[in-house]
Amino acid sequence: MKNIITTILLLVATTSIFAGGPWPQKKGKGYFKLSEWWVVFDQHYTDAGRIDPNITTGVFNTSLYGEYGITDRLTAIINAPLISRNYNNNLVSLTTNEVLIQGESINTIGDIDLSFKYGLTSHSNFPISISLLLGLPTGTTGGGTLGNLQTGDGEFNQMIQLDAGSGFKIGKTNAYISSYLGFNNRTREFSEEVRYGVEAGAGLFNSKLWLVGKLNVIESLKNGSTAESVTSTSLFANNSEFSSLAIEANYYITDKVGISVSAAGAIRGEIIAAAPSYSFGVFYDMNK
Repeated sequence: MKNIITTILLLVATTSIFAGGPWPQKKGKGYFKLSEWWVVFDQHYTDAGRIDPNITTGVFNTSLYGEYGITDRLTAIINAPLISRNYNNNLVSLTTNEVLIQGESINTIGDIDLSFKYGLTSHSNFPISISLLLGLPTGTTGGGTLGNLQTGDGEFNQMIQLDAGSGFKIGKTNAYISSYLGFNNRTREFSEEVRYGVEAGAGLFNSKLWLVGKLNVIESLKNGSTAESVTSTSLFANNSEFSSLAIEANYYITDKVGISVSAAGAIRGEIIAAAPSYSFGVFYDMNK
């Protein structure tokens, strides 16, 4: 029987609407956010798309996200989980209440993503950009007594992504829409992935409050073999797939400093957690 592997929507942790998309940062300008992202779940989608129970598991990431304009068309990006906590609760017998397996936790750095985004169009009403993302295996694999606690997948991946979008007005309200399409090449016999999504947002109260909706999709090509050797309680799985909806609110307390809150969850999945994730962060926007 195939292993049923739970994983976390780490790739769906959202950033501010002013970060990401097809818009590179201006030279010498940037956007930075310190945030806390978490998910706690006691059930997961199986490889057949059904929902099964599991030991209560949680992941908490304290992350630094930053974008900085090297030129007006080239932007460097980092997404670094500085502290990643992964834990499992006790496994308790339903008949005797005996603790069968003690709960454990690890606290380490997570996998760091480095990206470079280049604007293919300049001064366009329909900007298009291309990005190269490098996923560094800086997290821990095989933690805990059973080797099932992880803050990374142990593989070095490279993703090429195209973004396109447009800003416009609805009456006097600023708004935007953007979409992306990417191909993620993975190593160590993990399956390659196709990723795509769309997001739209509007700025209320003279653009002090931005409300955003997002759809993110990952489709596995299922051309790897790592899944056969991963334990059934691993947090980082091969052949994970999902469609996720997210909502986000960003509020500028001052011209440059603000807070961001978001929630995301899968509406369809295979080998992923069946629970929503949440995020809260503080950002600094040099463009204001």
